Amino acid sequence: MNTGHVELARAQQERWDSAYAKRPQLHGPEASAAAHRAAERFGAAGIDDVLELGAGHGRDALFLARQGFSVHATDFSETALDQLRHEAQREGLDDRVTAALHDVRDPLPPADGGVNAVFANLLLNMAFSVSELRSLVAEIHRVLCPGGVFVYAVWSTDDACSRHWQQLDDGLRVHDGFVGRFFDEALVRELAENWTLDELTPYQEGQRVMWRVALSK
Repeated sequence: MNTGHVELARAQQERWDSAYAKRPQLHGPEASAAAHRAAERFGAAGIDDVLELGAGHGRDALFLARQGFSVHATDFSETALDQLRHEAQREGLDDRVTAALHDVRDPLPPADGGVNAVFANLLLNMAFSVSELRSLVAEIHRVLCPGGVFVYAVWSTDDACSRHWQQLDDGLRVHDGFVGRFFDEALVRELAENWTLDELTPYQEGQRVMWRVALSK
């Protein structure tokens, strides 16, 4: 990363850590619509273990664990992960949920082909350059086993918020100190190169307009 990207990444990590500290369960206790769909897809494929990237305080990791999956959850906010660990222990799910601090700008720790499924809700919307997104998706491809599945959800450029956030360089936008990217269909398809694109579905969750994407290796 260049100096500007390093500074942006560090500032965003501090911004999210602060947000989780001020407001535990920042995104609420209910699992995302993407997690419900991912559970169906993973279950139908006979998958029982999931790597979740950008898990936050764990609303989706805990939901997947309740459905019987073993979940390894990662995030770059230790504050959020502490909340996840506490809730997993409170619910008696700590045998199914592990949590580790990890910034996905760094290589993923699993070995090549060692993961059956990867899930990420809104992670790809964060403050990544397009080249960082390509690298991240390539890393996910590397760690997945043949036939492995990657399910993710992102905000769409059709979301009204995309017009209200201040525009930055490289297609990024900022609002209230949070930097992110809204996805058009072309970017989703670009990132799906070298994958089988199993699903590309526009949907609405609350007031947000989203894309749900499923890729297989």
